[in-house]
Amino acid sequence: MKPYLYLLAFALVACHNSSEEKESVKEELTNYVNPFIGTDGAGNTYPGAMTPFGMVQLSPDIGIPGWDRISGYFYPDSIITGFSHTHLSGTGAGDLYDVLLMPTNSRFNQRIEANNHLPFSYFSHQHETATAGYYSVDLLSYGIKAELTATPRVGIQRYTFPKDEQSKITVDLGYSINWDKPTETYLKVVDNTTLEGYRFSTGWARNQKVYFVIKLSKPFVDKEFTEEKENGKANRSKMVLRYATADNETIVVKTALSMHSIAGAYKNMEAEAPHFAFDDYREAARNLWERQLQKITVEGGTEEQKTIFYTMLYQSMLAPNLFSDADAPEKRYDTFSLWDTFRAAHPLYTLLHREASADFIKSFLAHYRENGTLPVWSMQGGETNMMIGYHAVPIIVDAYFKNIPMDIPLAYEACKQSAMVKEREIGLYQQYGYVPYDLDTSGENWSVSKTLEYAYDDWCIAQFAKSLGKEQDAAYFAQRAENWRNLFDGKTTFFRPKDSKGQFIKPFNPKDYSKYFCESNAWHYRWFVPHNILGLCDAMGGTDAFEQKLDSMFTLAVTPDEKLPIFSTGMIGQYVHGNEPSHHVAYLYHFTNHPEKVSQRVTEILNTQYKNTPNGHCGNEDCGQMSSWYVLSALGFYPLNPSDGRYYLTTPLFDKATLHLENGKTFTIEKGKKAGEIRFNGKPFYRNYINYDEILTINN
Repeated sequence: MKPYLYLLAFALVACHNSSEEKESVKEELTNYVNPFIGTDGAGNTYPGAMTPFGMVQLSPDIGIPGWDRISGYFYPDSIITGFSHTHLSGTGAGDLYDVLLMPTNSRFNQRIEANNHLPFSYFSHQHETATAGYYSVDLLSYGIKAELTATPRVGIQRYTFPKDEQSKITVDLGYSINWDKPTETYLKVVDNTTLEGYRFSTGWARNQKVYFVIKLSKPFVDKEFTEEKENGKANRSKMVLRYATADNETIVVKTALSMHSIAGAYKNMEAEAPHFAFDDYREAARNLWERQLQKITVEGGTEEQKTIFYTMLYQSMLAPNLFSDADAPEKRYDTFSLWDTFRAAHPLYTLLHREASADFIKSFLAHYRENGTLPVWSMQGGETNMMIGYHAVPIIVDAYFKNIPMDIPLAYEACKQSAMVKEREIGLYQQYGYVPYDLDTSGENWSVSKTLEYAYDDWCIAQFAKSLGKEQDAAYFAQRAENWRNLFDGKTTFFRPKDSKGQFIKPFNPKDYSKYFCESNAWHYRWFVPHNILGLCDAMGGTDAFEQKLDSMFTLAVTPDEKLPIFSTGMIGQYVHGNEPSHHVAYLYHFTNHPEKVSQRVTEILNTQYKNTPNGHCGNEDCGQMSSWYVLSALGFYPLNPSDGRYYLTTPLFDKATLHLENGKTFTIEKGKKAGEIRFNGKPFYRNYINYDEILTINN
């Protein structure tokens, strides 16, 4: 094994003060953002308007349910049923879609069963535009142009109407698709330009609450209010506002959200959207995105590669989302898809968004104070308990070692407590040292995956405890971190389900997508011991055997008779880039005698699994994880173990990339010309990884 040999040309230029850089005209990077990437195929993204990590995700809704329309929008469709203010980016769960608005008039009144007989319009992609912070579409059935933009907590729409005595704007709180269901709605007319209300709903997360205030630039002349009731509560409130419009007349509609109160929505409106100048809001949203995108500037590469890169950087900031009001003493966020994002998204955030990362940790701890455990997959202030692990732990531990501010005693308490509960088979894991497949009562089982991911999180807690001088805890969690060995089958060299009597399951086929693996099979989870790769290598028979098995991962083809589940997409052999358990695997070649294979595989994935097309994501984008993998790998490094502060190297996609850091320094990566050499600040560099501190703090 040659752990310090890395066969590529690579130059690292350490941090220096950005004020020393020569002034130059900055290229507008928002021009490269294509929000339609991922709106077709398995991506499940939406094209609408929001600001970085904003509360509002104002986007068009097709109005038809189904897996393809999880985000509310599906590129192959041809109708729009309205524009709602909350959406999930790239997930497998159909929820949110709060506060739907739709402009109509007398030109068209067709209804179809597929969208529950709601008003809709046909549209064409030839008359549709999207960029960072802005979306527009011509509603062809009505001759109405709809434009969307946003502030962090306010969605702003501008409708350009034709001449019509029966123009309408419908506010529909009963609209729902997929898992979402309204449980209580309230809609009140304050005056002829102001509405207020709330929409409570259930779905993926229970007891979701969204409060809102709507302001219109033109008074309505009449209104029609309807509501339906269930269990004595109104749950489908709807208001139709009537107008007479002149040709090309515009009406601007502002909708401020709050997750806490109607009063909070009013304050958010006052703080962020006091006027009706739509173009000013659009420009402000673009500027917010531009400021974030300028944190990385690249040189070289094709226009296509730049478009994919900056769209992936954009999509990495569609979640988490603001949960606190404008006047809150601290920012709070939610929508934490942690099973996905602990792997690459949060290690990217610690590089580009240290201040936001501190707020994310505070949000975790607020969740802990309210619920007794850290979030698993939380949204809208509630817990979905979707997926597995206690992966807020590696994010907290990573942030702790990167000196991101936090309440350290509370953070440690939360990490330890989340690993000591009995729910989600953690109690069985503590008792047996693995989750026995015959005792798992969760319904989904996933016993092997749970064991491996709990073991990794335990390693993170052990490092945290050791740093704090808690030696007893450190020893206890270090022992638990080795629980991966309890399911490793030395004969097959795969992780294999085991029952409560200690017997491996029979028969066993590692290619089977069984209930014992979370959205995966034994091939994918074969590699999930990021905290002890050398131990895994030894267990598999040593360096040569480890490399051979890695090669097989990428070359063992799927046979025609195999039935693949919906989440097995982006396949290269048994490698599945469309789902997260495979994301670190290409970087494991660093622990073989041929580390140059890292760049070969990573480059292949970059070039084949991401496209500048609506189906440009090979799988669910998953709240920034798929995009963050691309951003980091294109830069030339990746956090194989998301909590050890090491970013393992690969060949950069661009000739030069510069990170403009929040501490005022820059870090530059240049693709060199001499194969087999890495240089750091002009000097030979004999490691296959770079530390976080070297990126952020070392000066020339």
